[in-house]
Amino acid sequence: MSKNNTQTEKVSTPAKVYNFCSKKKLILGVIITVLVVFVLGAIIRGIHLAIEFKGGTLITYTYQGDIDTNEVASTIKDIVGSTVNVRTGQSLDSGGKQITISFTSDEGLTADRQTELTSALRDKFSSNDLVIYDSNDVNPSSGREFLLKCFIAVLFAAFIVIIYIAIRFRNIGGWSAGICSIFALCLDIFVAFTTTIVCGFSIDSNIVAVILTILGYSINNTIVIYDRIRENRSLMPKASLNELINVSCTQSLTRSVRTSVTTIGTMLIITIVVLATGYKSLLSFSVPLMMGLISGTFSSLFVAPVTWSWWKNKVSAKKKN
Repeated sequence: MSKNNTQTEKVSTPAKVYNFCSKKKLILGVIITVLVVFVLGAIIRGIHLAIEFKGGTLITYTYQGDIDTNEVASTIKDIVGSTVNVRTGQSLDSGGKQITISFTSDEGLTADRQTELTSALRDKFSSNDLVIYDSNDVNPSSGREFLLKCFIAVLFAAFIVIIYIAIRFRNIGGWSAGICSIFALCLDIFVAFTTTIVCGFSIDSNIVAVILTILGYSINNTIVIYDRIRENRSLMPKASLNELINVSCTQSLTRSVRTSVTTIGTMLIITIVVLATGYKSLLSFSVPLMMGLISGTFSSLFVAPVTWSWWKNKVSAKKKN
């Protein structure tokens, strides 16, 4: 068998090649839509920082029976005069019911304030046998320091990714490919952040875990597609960049969709279980991550390769002129 025939078999061009590079308007429309939803969500819902980032007081009680969290929040709000967040859960060691109350306060949690709050709750919910489990003040400076360190870690990871892609895919224009992959990643993170705001979740440590998870997932998908483009470049030397991208993305489409369906399906099951069992604090992790993974599938197939194609074609056009 000749060398040319061997190459032809290795290309294995799909029977139907989808024109991914023609979807620039679709990409622009998605970006504009996410921006509009973010602005509307910020205006209507507001942006809420969790107590670990803005500082305040956390008090946890154990209780018996059923308790109305809205009534608890109203009782505490009348005393502290600020917005109160209340969530229920279970103790991991004893399995008993717990209720956690958080609020911002300039005075901090003094012994008198703790006694006042506990007495008010016991009078209001005498049948629930409330017992204080834990209480502490949260320093906002430590939370901001943690958030800053996470931000620096994400920037450092993005910088390393650009360098890695630039070196690994230097034969097909590595630097531009790396920058476009980070642009796609920013869209995924922005989608997760927008979901957090629209759903009314507080921005807490969960969003940091979501961002780091999306970073690894989205970059991995994008690198797989870039790797396919690099392989097809040697097998299809006469093909244009747009043709290479269309063929490579079509070849990777089934793999990307299957991986995404598996991962997103897992997060959907977790979300359903959380809603059924009442551990709603995990929703601020599962729901934004699920939307970020959906965006990651879209961006790895469309945003990163198509914006990279647009960039390279613009540079080539300038050189010709």
